[in-house]
Amino acid sequence: MSTQFTIHATDGQARNGTLATAHGDIRTPAFMPVGTVATVKGMTPEAVRSTGADIILSNTYHLMLRPTAELVAKMGGLHKFMNWSGPILTDSGGFQVMSLSKLRKMSEKAVTFQSHLDGSTHELSPERAMEIQHLLGSDITMVLDECTPFPAMEDEAKRSMELSMRWAQRSKDAFKPRDGYALFGIVQGSVYPKLREASAAALTSIGFDGYAIGGLAVGEGQELMFDVLDVTTPHLPVEQPRYLMGVGKPDDIIGAVARGVDMFDCVIPTRSGRFARAYTHEGERNLRNAKYAEDNTPLDALCTCPACTKYSRAYLHHLFKADEMLGPILLTWHNIAFYQQMMQGIREAIAAGRFAAFAESFLARYRGIQDEKEP
Repeated sequence: MSTQFTIHATDGQARNGTLATAHGDIRTPAFMPVGTVATVKGMTPEAVRSTGADIILSNTYHLMLRPTAELVAKMGGLHKFMNWSGPILTDSGGFQVMSLSKLRKMSEKAVTFQSHLDGSTHELSPERAMEIQHLLGSDITMVLDECTPFPAMEDEAKRSMELSMRWAQRSKDAFKPRDGYALFGIVQGSVYPKLREASAAALTSIGFDGYAIGGLAVGEGQELMFDVLDVTTPHLPVEQPRYLMGVGKPDDIIGAVARGVDMFDCVIPTRSGRFARAYTHEGERNLRNAKYAEDNTPLDALCTCPACTKYSRAYLHHLFKADEMLGPILLTWHNIAFYQQMMQGIREAIAAGRFAAFAESFLARYRGIQDEKEP
């Protein structure tokens, strides 16, 4: 395992760094657009790169079912297959097995499940998860874990976490180390501080290139999520990157950066873009709202994406009302660009030692407008 993480500056617990991989550098804190099935929905790879994204995320569960990891490998690997030259992180599929699959059956050996696509039966073990991600050519491979549902009683969360730790060891044993490629462990333990601490200790004793914090953003709410981060990140190695999985909205990200997190992913900016919701420096806007029908101003005056520099709110409103595909394309582009501009602002603020002031100013403005849903 050989990736290099360099921390350039700290401000409180917030860190500004670079993670060097086989396919390029990742500036941290980083937000990874989600390309679940080898595409960021509605975006070309060139468009995603133009927003400032260094890395994207794809998913083991989805790609093992369709088109299969073996086919992707035959086509030259995931980077070539989807025409993305930068780093790729692949989620191991544990969350999707929990949330999407049918008739899931857990055992010490593996999880057996029925595909949500056609009902076919599959087995996913730590060893198979490593094999799939190796076939895909992932720069960052994730261990297979069980994503503990929320809420869960402490004894259930303990059983689940301990299984994930045994699977983490098997994942590392099966991983094929190569220069520039990384394996990340995943901390579990639900909302129980002692379980989170035990999980972090187990993973650090095994030893990984980075440490993800899983089992959050599953319904526990922001306050409880921050409480879990407060008792988790202090137990993770300072010299390795920390990745909060599946998070989140802008205020979630800023709060997590303040707690020492370096990497994020979430479907929110792309999914919201498909449903007319835009994230802007002045808050969230629902472009289906009638008040935008004659609004000739830019969506976000501080954004340099095509949606903001070439089109009006009125035009974007029209596209969604007319069910034209350009609406979701432009708004997805904008949302990803907004997130990347936010991350760049965060990195610059940490480097300048003014992260707290940046966070206060950004959030005060961002919380100014929260459009209601269209009646």
